Amino acid sequence: MTPQSIGSETNIKLPFSFILFSILAIIVSQVLFLFHGEALINGQFRIPAIWSAAHLFILGWALMIAMGAMYQLVPVAFLTAIWNETFGFIQFAVTALGVTTFAITLYVAPHLALVPGLVMLLGILMFLFQMGMTLRKQAEPNILTLFVGTALICLFLTILLGITLVISMKTGFAGELYPLLFKSHLLLGTAGWFTLLIFGFSYKMAPMFSLSHGYEMKLAKYVYGFYVSGLVFIIGSFFLNQVILQKFGFFLLLIGFSSFLWHIVTIIKKRIKKKLDRPFSFALLAILFGEIIHLLAFMAVMTNHFSSFVGPLMVAYLMLWIALSIIGYLYKIVPFLWWTHKYSKIIGKADVPTMKDMINEKLALPLFIGFILGIAIVSFGLVWKVTLLFYIGQITVTIASIVFGMAILAVMKK
Repeated sequence: MTPQSIGSETNIKLPFSFILFSILAIIVSQVLFLFHGEALINGQFRIPAIWSAAHLFILGWALMIAMGAMYQLVPVAFLTAIWNETFGFIQFAVTALGVTTFAITLYVAPHLALVPGLVMLLGILMFLFQMGMTLRKQAEPNILTLFVGTALICLFLTILLGITLVISMKTGFAGELYPLLFKSHLLLGTAGWFTLLIFGFSYKMAPMFSLSHGYEMKLAKYVYGFYVSGLVFIIGSFFLNQVILQKFGFFLLLIGFSSFLWHIVTIIKKRIKKKLDRPFSFALLAILFGEIIHLLAFMAVMTNHFSSFVGPLMVAYLMLWIALSIIGYLYKIVPFLWWTHKYSKIIGKADVPTMKDMINEKLALPLFIGFILGIAIVSFGLVWKVTLLFYIGQITVTIASIVFGMAILAVMKK
């Protein structure tokens, strides 16, 4: 794959604005988790500090990273330019302001979070409008369009439910439905928005980074069907209070994710590239972690112990599946984008660094191992309620987040 195959169809400043904001957000969120470890150990997840840290991590880091990546990858994956780049910069400013003020308000005065929440909602709605206008220009919609489009719908529903929760907290509106809305909010925001988005773009990036050819895409429609059906059944179980629906829903999620794992394996087997890059290998490892987490969640539901393990499973899901996938792909994508932006037009006219010179590949192994071990230790600390384990793990994750941020920032100095 040559740099010209991606080009710089989107102004590089747009995706990098989201990436730089997200680096700050992940570091601050991990520091907040570190300083409020006692609450997490004691299972106190619904307190202002944890709300703030969780939303800063999910919205400030993962969501902003996803937005930035989509501004760059959608034109590549769907062969259509971003609808309006100027609108994109405005959307970034509004979303960044909303996420920042929302996280701060959740921490100091949750009852006042409605207004910054609405600003954040406006920014996300602007993003959804931007992507909607972009995708509608696609000449031939495909299975990737279905994954990404459904992920965007899940994002809209997640934010809508989140604002409803804030209104309920402030006014008492739909108070009796609060637990059901909260569960749906979490499910759609993680397994809906992020997982479906990672599924969709993995089908583009896995073949690209492994140089795979001649693979089939028929299995993707079954991945989509099983996983989305699982989400529907689980949400239905919340409102109908039917445990059997919940168990069947988690079974469908497991089948869907297992199908995705198998599909990616078959794609990688068709590769020309013998040795995979380490960051990409860890992105693939995240899929294996995701499979294990889905299996454990299904087992917990079937044995009626899900409520006892929901905290550790959620941490593992967010960090070992979603975060590790994002970090693995980002560690590969960022230097590629920056190299293409800065050097692709002067090849043959001047000496330029190689792609491997753009980022410290040797740092990837200790960075990713530290991140994985840290999350594993945090999860064990939460399950066994051992404070020392939690702090050892969380310090490790915080350091790994800082090192990751520094590695990404160093690319821009090349």
